[in-house]
Amino acid sequence: MNTKLNISDFIILGIYFSISFIIQGIDYYDRGALLREYFFDFTIELICVCSLILLFIYWLIPKFVMEKKYVLFFALAIMLMVAISAVDYTIGFWSGDNDWNKYPKGLSFVLLMINISSQQMAFPFALLLTKKFYEGQNEFLKIEKQQKENELKLLRSQIDPHFLFNNLNTLDSLIDSNTDKAKEYINRLSLIYRYLIKTKDAEVMELSEELQLAENYMFLIKTRFQDDYDFKIDIQTSIQDKFIPTGAIQTLLENVVKHNKPLNGKAIKTVISIGENELNICNTKSNIQSKIESFGTGLENLKARYKLLSDKEVFIKNTNQEFKITIPIIKLIEES
Repeated sequence: MNTKLNISDFIILGIYFSISFIIQGIDYYDRGALLREYFFDFTIELICVCSLILLFIYWLIPKFVMEKKYVLFFALAIMLMVAISAVDYTIGFWSGDNDWNKYPKGLSFVLLMINISSQQMAFPFALLLTKKFYEGQNEFLKIEKQQKENELKLLRSQIDPHFLFNNLNTLDSLIDSNTDKAKEYINRLSLIYRYLIKTKDAEVMELSEELQLAENYMFLIKTRFQDDYDFKIDIQTSIQDKFIPTGAIQTLLENVVKHNKPLNGKAIKTVISIGENELNICNTKSNIQSKIESFGTGLENLKARYKLLSDKEVFIKNTNQEFKITIPIIKLIEES
């Protein structure tokens, strides 16, 4: 669920507090309260309630609930509720010209502050969370539908007759010229298809296995195109317990070949570099302009899958000399 507030959320809060302002005004008028008390109380209450809601949404929930640190969450939540409500209550006590001898103390004060803050923020906070929940459900269903469509397109591209036809042509030429390499080519091709069948229902796969798939795929490209493409893998950290969307590297390598054609014998150089939290694929660009200017469904598929799997985004840097894509690494094991 995306907890970040948008314009419609602030509109809902504005409507709620406007209605609350009117209702409280009628109540204060019936009680014959001071005008100063009314404006002070409502203004401070508005600031305090909004502060609590924003702290819960932007800090407490993402930092502690999402990371399952529930004890810390409840402890900090109570401390914030008591502290912020104390400010609201104290100013209200003063604006109403109350007797300070009757000001609550000790445990009674703490319990009173928790009760007041709970009542004040319960309804607006529930409104926001309910809205966010249904927005998240709709977004999930939308992305899930898109993912199924993209997975079907990806599967079709993986078993594309052209892909198989091209590889069979390459294999045919190797059988007569280089038998040993032909055997290796068959082995690599079979490993790729075996992997595709094994992972057809997997959303993410271990980075180590995805790199093995990439190496097999790069072998096919190098064998087919000879020196037109040059690949390098630079591993800068441990790749254990790290995951990426299934077939992500293969998708990006396919696009390198699809959108970049060597010119005057100058190879297209591609470097796959793996850091602690991200994987970069950077390739040089030729002067030959592709008829297709964008990554199309390949990149859109990857973006949609990341949107479903995590809150991290795919970044693109496109210059005249190189094209670089950064995809986040997904860690399924929580680090201590």
